[in-house]
Amino acid sequence: MTLHGDATDATYERAGFGAAVRRGERPAIVVVDLTNGFTDPHCPTGADLSGPIAATSRLVDAARPTGVPVIWTTIAYSPAELHTVVWLDKAPGLRALVAGSPAVEIDERLPVASTDHVITKKGASAFFDTGLAAMLAAAGADTVIVCGATTSGCVRATVVDAVQSGYPVLVPRECVGDRAEGPAAAALFDIEAKYGDVITLDDALAYVAGAK
Repeated sequence: MTLHGDATDATYERAGFGAAVRRGERPAIVVVDLTNGFTDPHCPTGADLSGPIAATSRLVDAARPTGVPVIWTTIAYSPAELHTVVWLDKAPGLRALVAGSPAVEIDERLPVASTDHVITKKGASAFFDTGLAAMLAAAGADTVIVCGATTSGCVRATVVDAVQSGYPVLVPRECVGDRAEGPAAAALFDIEAKYGDVITLDDALAYVAGAK
């Protein structure tokens, strides 16, 4: 694990953080919230995520020949939920993510297949109050690769819930994005230390190519 600062390195090493996860042979890819509301910089909650979109597209395309399942998520709220979901009081910009609007559609640059699952969620984690855990179990997945946005928000929340659900987690660094560098770097640091392995896209490509 790469940590920044001698004091931090020593503290985390003494605490026993940062060991590598046990990778299985049947990964699944979970792509979190690469929807227009997050990938279009003109949207209130959006940013330019062209890099993560391109990297995630490469990973998904590489996973197709070996049958690695791909699950996409979007956040969308009904008119009633816009006034009852507590999270929206804290993050009112998310009220732009109205069900049926272009903001909640997956970015058209991504290679979504008709056989992929698409989950609509209401909270940060892709596991919270969704069918994701059942989908992974049905697919026989033993490792979860998490891509998407934002690194410091829904990606991190999904990673934490994935490991708490019993899955080793991999996060390809090039496949995740955020609105600001500082929160993204802090989230990746925390994920690498405690919850999963932050890896390169090349590592992820080789891994899915060898899936069974």
